[in-house]
Amino acid sequence: METAPSIRELFRGFFIIGMSGFGGALPHARSLIVDRRGWMTQAEFAEMLGLCQILPGPNMVNLAVVIGRRFQGAPGAVVAFIGLLAVPIVVVITLGLAYRTADLSPAVRGAMAGVAAAAAGLMLGTGLRIASPAARRPAQLAIVVLAFVLLAVLHLPLITVLAIAIPASLVAQRIDPA
Repeated sequence: METAPSIRELFRGFFIIGMSGFGGALPHARSLIVDRRGWMTQAEFAEMLGLCQILPGPNMVNLAVVIGRRFQGAPGAVVAFIGLLAVPIVVVITLGLAYRTADLSPAVRGAMAGVAAAAAGLMLGTGLRIASPAARRPAQLAIVVLAFVLLAVLHLPLITVLAIAIPASLVAQRIDPA
């Protein structure tokens, strides 16, 4: 069950995602859109994210545009896009200027490594939550495992993985329809 957000709610929601999810907005986006605001179900979010991952460009930006468009048309897409990127653009410019003069001491490098590890953990946790609906359906779980093996183990290019996974997904849907 979804509640269509207004233009203002779209901007505010994606502004919050942009502020709280700097460096890894997907966990915050899923939490806000699915859990807190109820704009989409977990399955709808996973499907939309899947679509956005095969489109060119950053996944989170694609997701903001697609969700904004879904609920409020072109104005919603623009507002979600601006809301998502307003704070990160200012932060990146500020950090870029600061980085030029920063001391890259072992302490600073250690802090950066810690932040990178935390971001990896957030992404892994979010990936598991997004994949959880597929875990209940063996044919879909097989597609998740197939894509993981092709990407993470065999290191195949994304386009090759998609060329294999999309037809496999169509077969899986026939075997185990929703």
